[in-house]
Amino acid sequence: MASLWTLLFQRPRHNSYARLDGEGKCLAFKQCRQVPGGSGWVQIGEIQLAWLGHELPASARVCPRASRRWHQRILAA
Repeated sequence: MASLWTLLFQRPRHNSYARLDGEGKCLAFKQCRQVPGGSGWVQIGEIQLAWLGHELPASARVCPRASRRWHQRILAA
């Protein structure tokens, strides 16, 4: 029965983003489904208010997912 409820009431998944200045310091946070417009936005795993005004730790950034067609890429010999 629980799976029926999750199918009926799925919430859209929002990703977390941080806006960095030229020195790499965190200026703002945003949660949305698509990458925010403008420059300086990087995807992060979670929002920590203590990061505002400071550089993001390396573990905060989320690596972009590999494409599903990685096996179809042509490799140089």
